[in-house]
Amino acid sequence: MRKVLAILLISIFSLSATVRADEGMWLLSLIGKNYEQMKAQGFRLTPEDIYNINRSSLKDAVVGLGNAGSNFWHFCSGELISGEGLLSTNHHCGFGMIQSHSSVEHDYLRDGFWAYKKSDELPNEGITAQILVRMEDVTDKIVPQLNDDMTESERQNVIDSIGKIISDEASKGTVNDAQVIDIFNGNQFLLFVYTTYRDVRMVGAPPQSMGKFGGDTDNWEWPRHTADFSLFRIYTDKDGNPADYSADNIPLKPKHFFPVSVKGLKDGDFAMVMGFPGSTDRFLTSFGLKEAMMINDLIYNIRSVKINVLRKKMAESQKTRIQYASKYASCSNYWKYSLQQNKALKKLNTMQQKLDIEDNYSKWAAHSNNAKYGNALNLLKEGYADRSDARRAQLYISECVFRGPELFSFAYSVYSNIEGIAAIKDEAERSKTMEKLTKYINGFYKDFDPAVEQMLIAQMFDYAYKNMDKKYRPSFFDDVQAKKFKGNAEKYAAFLMNKSVFVSKAKVEELLKSSNLDIVKKDPALLVANSAIAKAREIGKATKEANTNIERGNRYFVDGILQINKNKPIAPDANSTIRITYGNIRGYEPRDGVEYEYYTTLKGVIQKEDSTSSEFIVPKKLKDLFYARDFGIYADKNGDLPTCFISNNDITGGNSGSPVLDAEGNLIGLAFDGNSEAMSGDIDFEENLQRCINLDVRYMLFIIDKFAGARNLIDEMKIVR
Repeated sequence: MRKVLAILLISIFSLSATVRADEGMWLLSLIGKNYEQMKAQGFRLTPEDIYNINRSSLKDAVVGLGNAGSNFWHFCSGELISGEGLLSTNHHCGFGMIQSHSSVEHDYLRDGFWAYKKSDELPNEGITAQILVRMEDVTDKIVPQLNDDMTESERQNVIDSIGKIISDEASKGTVNDAQVIDIFNGNQFLLFVYTTYRDVRMVGAPPQSMGKFGGDTDNWEWPRHTADFSLFRIYTDKDGNPADYSADNIPLKPKHFFPVSVKGLKDGDFAMVMGFPGSTDRFLTSFGLKEAMMINDLIYNIRSVKINVLRKKMAESQKTRIQYASKYASCSNYWKYSLQQNKALKKLNTMQQKLDIEDNYSKWAAHSNNAKYGNALNLLKEGYADRSDARRAQLYISECVFRGPELFSFAYSVYSNIEGIAAIKDEAERSKTMEKLTKYINGFYKDFDPAVEQMLIAQMFDYAYKNMDKKYRPSFFDDVQAKKFKGNAEKYAAFLMNKSVFVSKAKVEELLKSSNLDIVKKDPALLVANSAIAKAREIGKATKEANTNIERGNRYFVDGILQINKNKPIAPDANSTIRITYGNIRGYEPRDGVEYEYYTTLKGVIQKEDSTSSEFIVPKKLKDLFYARDFGIYADKNGDLPTCFISNNDITGGNSGSPVLDAEGNLIGLAFDGNSEAMSGDIDFEENLQRCINLDVRYMLFIIDKFAGARNLIDEMKIVR
């Protein structure tokens, strides 16, 4: 984004700079504006080959993975790689599903999982797979109904109202889902229409020792040697329409799937990534950057407490390791990210760059004919300053009460659901809702260990009590912890675990049968949850004006950037909608005297092996294949087996599992990570350092074929040699 906004530093009146092609998460329907640059970098297809609503195109093979009820938010991306709905994504994207099917008897995390026939594939309730049908710019249908005299709330109500009319019309009479989503901080609006498939089954995954090889140590680092992939399959009803799981469902027959290339790669080759990037903040101002860095520091410190507890308890038993594997992975990923992002932001002096941009923006705004541009930065300055202390408090409450321990959010959810069920008049609906609640409860206790929970409560409450501003503490801290237990968090945690009904599955099941909420209204876990929620709501009300100022200020600021850059390509921030980014395979030099190659091989896996570390275990069969040089058609021209490679594609969270395609639209890799030296990328793209870390598909195919012996899956694919 520094290149996008740097035009302000050239001249506030003569704006002739262009955007480099390797920066930007571009909308598929507008990729034609970048076509000449793509061709210059090696692209050999047409814009219509990427996005076309009248015939099959690359977009039809790109999948957004989500959870039922999450609407259009995608936790990961994936790609179709066969005409039978076979889907590849990252191992860490499928990790929660692999864990949910694992037990002490069937430890798929440790041993891996392979379905050698379709009847062995495992269903994953609540997982969805979305494929884009079409998109449309509907800005002209919404913006004329808005004006600057509206409050932000009034403005949003109008947007939601018109957006619902547009999306309802787009999905009417079809099996599709539609939603209007804003871009450029509410200055433009797009309609996205997707087909949402609800029967997604697990097909294959390597052992965790391979799928997460390197663990926390290698996370966000290059060079990498991680087999970060897992396989799933989308199923439909007999007519090819989305359907809930049924034994009668059939594999999806996609409009398009990606041929998988084993031709090999070289430095400088064209590479493009298509997927569902989660969120970026490239237009963030210095005021927002200051807050973001504060949040990173705080989250890293708080989650370090949780990480240490989980590491200790997971090492004690196989059962606990399986129960908490997915929870640990979810926590640790952003834990390290927050640390590395702040390091990169400081090293790259991003704050000064933001200040320079704002100084020149102010000069431009002073010559504009609209006062709102001149007021944008003042609104942002005041808004961020007014909510600074409260924002810290909100993080302590969310991270230490609801995201650290699990008991309190669970207690509140169960209580609220039972209360809601009692108000349902229709017996069939009430029964269906109760069934969903029962499944939620069973899922919670499957992966709940009271000993782990007690230690989490003790250590995270102790950290919050000692570090957060006392004026923002939820009442339970002073009323219970400080007075009755004299600040001893361990005794308080023991009290909670001993007295709360919600610790026991049997007692919660009795509560479901009786639906008598009076007996748990004073349950200590529920009291903690209610106390924390009450304080969070109080803080939310106090920061409402500040949040409004920030929202309005950001909208004005970004609108100004768009006005300055009329007729110039600028990519909107990521917002979990499908995007394409293009660039080239390239190594890089992160610091003086250090130069990284663009690829790694299986030799590096063997060199990293450390039998004393759970992060660097190498399965015996993989070593046998290595020493036998049994790589088949997946070896490179030197006879080595490639594992990973890097490219300068612009990605972020949500892109995990995205297809990396060559100049002809063949699959060459799966995007799975970024590099620590450029972890500032969500806020400020660094063109010389930014790298996308990708699994080489040859390593994936080798594992499926030679390691797992799953030729049934290889035979489905179209292999390009």
